[in-house]
Amino acid sequence: MKTVQLHEAKAHLSELIDAVQKGEEITISKYGKAVAKLTGIATPKKRKLGFYPIEFKSDFSDSISQDVIDLFYDS
Repeated sequence: MKTVQLHEAKAHLSELIDAVQKGEEITISKYGKAVAKLTGIATPKKRKLGFYPIEFKSDFSDSISQDVIDLFYDS
């Protein structure tokens, strides 16, 4: 982690921003005391669109008793 004085940070802000974009963290100090930390903002990971892969057994209705099936289909 790099530390710079406030007056140096004012003079070289664009260079410090470039360093932060490359992943560096910079501490800004005033009169020898750390007063601020300059860090990058984490960019969200790109998500792949789609659904969770689910596999269904083709014989799922085999485990259901005929009485339950009749409840749904009989009037």
